[in-house]
Amino acid sequence: MPISHRAIAQLMPMHVWLTPDGRIRAAGRCFQKLCRDCDLEGRLFTEVFDIRRPRSARSINGLLKADGVQLQLSLIAPPHTTLKGVVVPLEKDGGVLINLSFGIAVVDAVADFGLTLDDFAATDLTVELLYLVEAKAAVMDELRKLNTRLQGARIAAEEQAFTDTLTGLKNRRALEHVTARLQDHGQDFGLMHLDLDYFKAVNDTYGHAAGDHVLQQVAKILVEETRVNDTVVRIGGDEFVLVFEGPIDMKRLDRVAHRIIERLEAPISYDGAQCSVSASIGTTMSSFYQSPDWETMQRDADMALYASKRAGRSRVTLAAIQDRRGQVASG
Repeated sequence: MPISHRAIAQLMPMHVWLTPDGRIRAAGRCFQKLCRDCDLEGRLFTEVFDIRRPRSARSINGLLKADGVQLQLSLIAPPHTTLKGVVVPLEKDGGVLINLSFGIAVVDAVADFGLTLDDFAATDLTVELLYLVEAKAAVMDELRKLNTRLQGARIAAEEQAFTDTLTGLKNRRALEHVTARLQDHGQDFGLMHLDLDYFKAVNDTYGHAAGDHVLQQVAKILVEETRVNDTVVRIGGDEFVLVFEGPIDMKRLDRVAHRIIERLEAPISYDGAQCSVSASIGTTMSSFYQSPDWETMQRDADMALYASKRAGRSRVTLAAIQDRRGQVASG
């Protein structure tokens, strides 16, 4: 008993039914989607397909002789989807039935043509493959989200580990990383060591909450007086270190230090009280040293800071470097 086209369409959504003269008589619903739902009826199969193997099947006579032979073909129209097919000659009307499949190109085809599970036969193993692809995509998406969250958490943890919780400035650990990087790359930089004057009096008179507020305001001023690529560090208590990346001359370093001192001498309001502090500063520059060493520079800046303290506070002193004795300045 001859099988109906409806049954063929149900069992083989990717079939193409050719007439004896090589024209398309009917096509499955899935294949219609591949052709962008254009009118396929009456078109020559050679206008739609590029048959690559076997070469003998490039004509209707060749297809009629290719009973049970696997075809390798592709669509002529973009995106030139690769297909596989099996030929079955129809003895009654002399036509040819070709059942097509995507093979490994199925994933790309689903994306290219917007195919769904309904476009395939229920027993087609492609359905199982699509389930696996969908499951893999869901898993990969979750892994990407998890990786993003972990990356964010790692960055946040590192940032927290390098940050002074009270002022939001960098801490001593961050300073070690910055200076190590500068030394490794041989970059010039300026170093400023700052200590607040009269800060103990603020704590003793108005309490530690007032002292914390003063430190936060000092941090704000230090950030405002430095560039984005400079580093402002609270190394503990009321001591700060400022690292100025890139070439910097004495005059500019001195100007920045004096601006900071001037701004810090303005009283800081807290809960109706006026908290007064100032700053003593010691500075040095990597260009002063034949082989800049962070510990040596920090020691020299620290000595210059205490020279400022001894000289009456609220001033800046440039470190005295043994091989640059002529370039010693104090403010």
